[in-house]
Amino acid sequence: MPKKTILKGISASTGVVKGNAKLILDSSQCSKLKKGEILVTEMTDPLFLPAIQKASAIITDIGGLLCHAAIISREFGIPCITNTKNATKVLKDNQKVEVDAIKGEVYESK
Repeated sequence: MPKKTILKGISASTGVVKGNAKLILDSSQCSKLKKGEILVTEMTDPLFLPAIQKASAIITDIGGLLCHAAIISREFGIPCITNTKNATKVLKDNQKVEVDAIKGEVYESK
């Protein structure tokens, strides 16, 4: 059975990860993200570092290959998909997803 693609974006740091999505809409919410969860946000900045250090992957609404999320995810060696346009609207908190940052796609996961 083929995987259902729920988001597409720019692959900024390659890798494939399955886990729970955690919506962090503001850097003040970074403490909500637990180790291994997937950080889902509009975009990152240096104040997101506490969450990024625990994240297994990053998905952002906006950005490109040179945005903060892309650069920092390559430094930390974690998968990252940017420029999905609407990840924060499509994904729900604690939703199980698979991040394929080789293809730049996010799938439903079980």
